[in-house]
Amino acid sequence: MSPFPTGDETCVQTTLVLRRDVNDSHPLSLSLSLFAAFIKERKMGLNDFIQKLGASLVFISDLLAHLWSVCGGQSNQPPAFGRTSCEKCNLGPRSQVIKPCDFDYLKIIGKGSFGKVLLARHKESTKYYAVKVLQKKIILKKKEQKHIMAERSVLMKNIKHPFLVGLHYSFQTTDKLYFVLDYVNGGELFYHLQRERIFLEPRARFYAAEIASALGYLHSLHIVYRDLKPENILLDSSGHIVLTDFGLCKEGLTDNSTTTTFCGTPEYLAPEVLQKQAYDRTVDWWCLGSVLYEMLYGLPPFYSRNTAEMYNNILHKAPVLKPNVSNSGRELLEGLLQKDRTKRLGVKDDFLDLKYHSFFSPINWEDLMSKKITPPFIPSVSGPTDLQHFDPEFTHMPVSSSLCNDSLAVTSSVKEAAGAFPGFSYGPPAGSSFM
Repeated sequence: MSPFPTGDETCVQTTLVLRRDVNDSHPLSLSLSLFAAFIKERKMGLNDFIQKLGASLVFISDLLAHLWSVCGGQSNQPPAFGRTSCEKCNLGPRSQVIKPCDFDYLKIIGKGSFGKVLLARHKESTKYYAVKVLQKKIILKKKEQKHIMAERSVLMKNIKHPFLVGLHYSFQTTDKLYFVLDYVNGGELFYHLQRERIFLEPRARFYAAEIASALGYLHSLHIVYRDLKPENILLDSSGHIVLTDFGLCKEGLTDNSTTTTFCGTPEYLAPEVLQKQAYDRTVDWWCLGSVLYEMLYGLPPFYSRNTAEMYNNILHKAPVLKPNVSNSGRELLEGLLQKDRTKRLGVKDDFLDLKYHSFFSPINWEDLMSKKITPPFIPSVSGPTDLQHFDPEFTHMPVSSSLCNDSLAVTSSVKEAAGAFPGFSYGPPAGSSFM
């Protein structure tokens, strides 16, 4: 959490990592020791995604807590979403049952402050999913319920955009929250970028186009993402972008409205956020400019190992645009990294300002959205159980046998945790096959 509290919420990720020195004469002139430290600091990115991707889900547990209280709280756990109808509440049939033991948990693929993410196979359908399992008590202790529920709300609105991670189910037991998500095993964009140092312009353009379309879609739903960075951008097994981690999203931000929460990741903070001024959806276009710059040059545009110096660079320094990038590419970066948000590319017509920029002229947007464009890079994965792009630190951990066990005694603290996430559970209507 940020050391800069403002307003009613503080959600800046303050882990500043070792980036390549901005004073280097060339972005690739990096000592091995610094590079190793840089990678070590950032290898938690996937876990970060999963941690917040669980900090996500908001709907039907208002119903759950209500049902438990109305029905007298007789059982050892609140009524789980997907059970049969309730005579007292007269709510009729509910959605199909989904519970922890419907899955085989194969490997841990991420770990965070609130719990773990596991590769899981649904027993009946044999399909693979990323199941995020969070501990309610820890979430309550850190007062993160609001972000959990906000992210779930956003996940519910993602529906079927091709470049946004999908939610299949969410459910809860007395002490845990479970999210059943798309399983993506092509690796973080950050992982591939740190291996290759920079991407050639056609590859960077392809990724930027898919990311921009995802951000534009969120904006059309009045959602501002606020935390775009290479760790939150995954590749699927075909090489397409999958944007993840919606824990810092802001909902309800219409075209002309603003917010003021100090929120984001240090290297990618927009000047208006850093100055604690009101900001709007163009903050996402600044972040896209920072990510595109990093893909093309190897470092975020204003990076320094010294946080104060980096913040000063963001506020006062122009990005260095070296000639290994095309004129249209440099022009796009200048437009996205415009410090005055009222002049930033995207302020007028949002995504359309980018879509029709000359940098993206080689992109057929209809084909892009239909995934008809062959990705410039396809990750080498042999199948869903190929975990080579996940950190061995996680995959070598033993899988707990307690994932299917929810036989806690009903104490006051357990009751508090059990009813603290109303509106959390989600599933398709009864009779639907498992997605």
